[in-house]
Amino acid sequence: MDSAASDQSIIALDGWLQTPAGLYVRAWEQACLDNLTADIFGFNAVQIGMPQIDALAASRMPHRWLADTRVRPRLAPSPAQQPELRRQVAVTLDYAELPFASQSLDLVVLPHVLEFAAEPHQVLREVERVLIPEGRLIICGFNPASLWGARQVLGRVGGSYYLPRAGEFISMPRLKDWLKLLNMGASQSHFGCYAPACRTEKWLHRYAFMDNAGARWWPYLGGVYIVQAIKRVKGMHLIGPAWSKQTATTPAVVPVTNKRREQQDG
Repeated sequence: MDSAASDQSIIALDGWLQTPAGLYVRAWEQACLDNLTADIFGFNAVQIGMPQIDALAASRMPHRWLADTRVRPRLAPSPAQQPELRRQVAVTLDYAELPFASQSLDLVVLPHVLEFAAEPHQVLREVERVLIPEGRLIICGFNPASLWGARQVLGRVGGSYYLPRAGEFISMPRLKDWLKLLNMGASQSHFGCYAPACRTEKWLHRYAFMDNAGARWWPYLGGVYIVQAIKRVKGMHLIGPAWSKQTATTPAVVPVTNKRREQQDG
């Protein structure tokens, strides 16, 4: 996938996020991200892509930015849908070349970026570079091992896709393998959106009971997932003060019994 195709796929994602299914996904991801970011402390946090949600709304970090490939116009609230949550882009960038210094960020959030990026491995390498040791990474993605993933596979045969066509969806085990190669261990994972692949708000509401049932009975089959990872740096140890060892200056004490034996032996 070249850069032009990547831009077109991102535009397709923007349109899909305005559908009832897209609003359903955004509501679940916003609630989950609020719970995750509220307990992550630091100074600098960046959300890359998907300005339709505010992934850092609950973050307590003093410096928070939204970065994207381009500045997008704000949309007027629609009477038929909930108000648009699109935020102002503060930094424009290329996903594969992040304009941040090495080890300068405490938290990076990638909502549906890897699936539509031309070079997802390079994106992860750049994120690993800019994160400080023990920094946090949060990734949102569509789950191919779900009812939505199965519907997407059937769409390739019939030509009727449910999710954006150009997306290359990454399974949870595959994503964890990529993170492991970069010394980033997954600390938390969450699945959501268990309703079938319905296109109307009416049918999505009818299957709302499946969110509670799915989280209990088939937790790994949600339509979307969120993974939190921590950057690990090998060979790092806490080093205490180098206390200088005092050399023993007192003479060795000879036991009294040895002294008596020496006197008796002359």
